[in-house]
Amino acid sequence: MGKVSIGLRGWRFDEGAVFDADGDVKPLETMDHDTRHRVVRLRQLVGSPCHACWLIHGDDDLDACHEAASVYGEPLHEVVLCEHHEPDFLYWFREEGGASYRGEDELQDAFHEWFADGNRAPEGYGGIEHVDTDPSGVPAAVGGSAADVERQATAVDLDGLDFE
Repeated sequence: MGKVSIGLRGWRFDEGAVFDADGDVKPLETMDHDTRHRVVRLRQLVGSPCHACWLIHGDDDLDACHEAASVYGEPLHEVVLCEHHEPDFLYWFREEGGASYRGEDELQDAFHEWFADGNRAPEGYGGIEHVDTDPSGVPAAVGGSAADVERQATAVDLDGLDFE
């Protein structure tokens, strides 16, 4: 099995970490913490506005924002981008020092600041070649809502602990 993106390009998962042998999504509680956290977060990000569009148009004109097509960074500190603005992020990351924020919570804020200052990729800057097999297919959580499954999977049973 290989690596796949689910719902949005960018975050890549080992197929075996998300899907069973029949191609169905594994129950969230059986996934490792990082995979589960990203899959749950993806469900919240799919359909959300592009951060770069939002920086241009703001909350007052969300209808002018394009829908996110890719996600980069760590959950809850990620950057979601439409196809038009993904090259801006990639340019910032590759050419303007953004790579120094890899894995850091500050990645989102640093990119937002760079973009809000009027910086953009040069005209014609190349992005990444993506292969979309089913870009609208986002796995549904098995076992209830994503929030419920996340709570169950990370719950601690304090009744079984001896605090004496």
